[in-house]
Amino acid sequence: MVSVNQPLGQHAAGNDGGQPFGLESGDRMLRVRLDGGEMYAKQGSMVAYRGQIDFAYKGQGVGGYLRRAVTGEGQDLMRVKGRGTAWFAESGSHISIFHLDNDRLTVNGRSLLALESGIRYKITTTSGGVGAMIAGGVFNTEVSGTGGVAVLCLGSPLVLSTDEPVCVDRDAAVAWTAGVRTRVVSSFKIGNLFGRSSGELAQIEYTGRGGFVVVQCGEIPARGAEPSG
Repeated sequence: MVSVNQPLGQHAAGNDGGQPFGLESGDRMLRVRLDGGEMYAKQGSMVAYRGQIDFAYKGQGVGGYLRRAVTGEGQDLMRVKGRGTAWFAESGSHISIFHLDNDRLTVNGRSLLALESGIRYKITTTSGGVGAMIAGGVFNTEVSGTGGVAVLCLGSPLVLSTDEPVCVDRDAAVAWTAGVRTRVVSSFKIGNLFGRSSGELAQIEYTGRGGFVVVQCGEIPARGAEPSG
């Protein structure tokens, strides 16, 4: 027997209201309404749609927007275009939306879910010499412009000020503000090679007056994470 707080037919109707680039109740699903425009989302993250919407999985080399977004795991962005409503999610991860006003934000490439049409992106790396080699290479996506940016996060995010330097595990940091300086630091000792993963050997230091870094509650990437309660 199905028991719900309102008639099942009302649930089946779906919820297309609210902001055109917004979250459904529970913050685990992004809802995007398109009126002939386009946006960009992580390839494979669409879970439902209604209307006339096209998902372009291959479109490299067109205007710079559709070039392959290479991250630490080689993720691609897909172009989403048309008229209707589409929903995006990934493994039950928490989703946060940042609204940029001619500003910049850096996102861990594996945590980037979707961009509104007014947002541009490019791939950057974190410096750190030997520490960066220990970390295995740290690829990020810098987004800029005006519009919304949806970011995946394992559980509810923690936001830390960077007025004083703060070190974060490379897989726990999901986004940070423009102007924040980053470098890979290492607590590497030869004895640590035995019985420990490389994720414990290197962290990223964030520092910058007036900035912040968003941290997820775990050291595993949002991609493939199990839904949390």
